[in-house]
Amino acid sequence: MSAATTPATETAHASTRDAAEASVEAARRHLLARGWSGEILEFEESSATVELAAVKVGTEPARIAKTLGFYDPSEPARAVLVVAAGDVKVNGGAFKRTFGGKPRMLQGDDVLALTGHPIGGVCPFANAPSARVFLDESLRRFETVYPAAGTSTSAVQIDLADLERLSDAEGWVDVATGWRE
Repeated sequence: MSAATTPATETAHASTRDAAEASVEAARRHLLARGWSGEILEFEESSATVELAAVKVGTEPARIAKTLGFYDPSEPARAVLVVAAGDVKVNGGAFKRTFGGKPRMLQGDDVLALTGHPIGGVCPFANAPSARVFLDESLRRFETVYPAAGTSTSAVQIDLADLERLSDAEGWVDVATGWRE
């Protein structure tokens, strides 16, 4: 144990690792149960940001399908997950018109509790039963995209039709800005 490591921090790190391992396995089971036959890409270092993920999978940042977690405006004990292209931002007005309230990003422990995945690994697969998944129109520019697969060190390459089917998405929304000409 290093000088900066205490039994409490060791326990916290082990708990985080266990949650991440369980999360990627849940994503794997979810995908396989729905007939997916692809591969979950797993990395030694973090791919938790769009830029890191793009380097890891060898693509442009826009093709990273980031899953953004928000409190559901109509029921804050639920998450609204918006899967959007890596080069966009959520437009507050469009979000409010679509979901009935201002976008409030999930915070801290609520991320794991409301999505089923740890921070950095939130993905559109194997989410908590109350989580609602939506796909943003910004993704339609691409045949294939790369969402996370439950951890900050994983991703999958998936085509849009499979993403829609495998994510159990409730539908397509248009809440992102910064991608149109």
